[in-house]
Amino acid sequence: MKPADAEIWAWLDQVPDPEIPVISVVDLGIIRGLSWQGETLEVAVTPTYSGCPATRVISMDIETALRDRGLNDVRIKTQIAPPWTTDWLSDKGRARLEDYGIAPPSPAGGPERCPHCGAQELARISQYGSTPCKAQWRCTSCLEPFDYFKCL
Repeated sequence: MKPADAEIWAWLDQVPDPEIPVISVVDLGIIRGLSWQGETLEVAVTPTYSGCPATRVISMDIETALRDRGLNDVRIKTQIAPPWTTDWLSDKGRARLEDYGIAPPSPAGGPERCPHCGAQELARISQYGSTPCKAQWRCTSCLEPFDYFKCL
């Protein structure tokens, strides 16, 4: 018997992003859909960008999570159009990023507040952070550095 889509989505919501483990692949917004092709579950995944080094690990983690729950015929379909955007991050994912110390993306082009103390007095250290999708910022109030998840 095939599990319900809602159950599969719940399983996928437990698969962490390998670079930011406090956010799931569902909250990251990269799971674009599920479909059954006969007895094969196809999971459409959109990478955050075409050269993301975590894409292969994410695919393996998704397959492992589903196989651990009895789905042995799984196919990961890479879907590059439309391209991923930070608009696809869930509200829960944005909150988890901030709780983890990473400022979530903001349409203003920079963080709205320090994820450590909440202050709004911030300075960009570098456009490049620990991964290509993040920039390095510092709070001028608490003086703590932090990553900002860039808008894409």
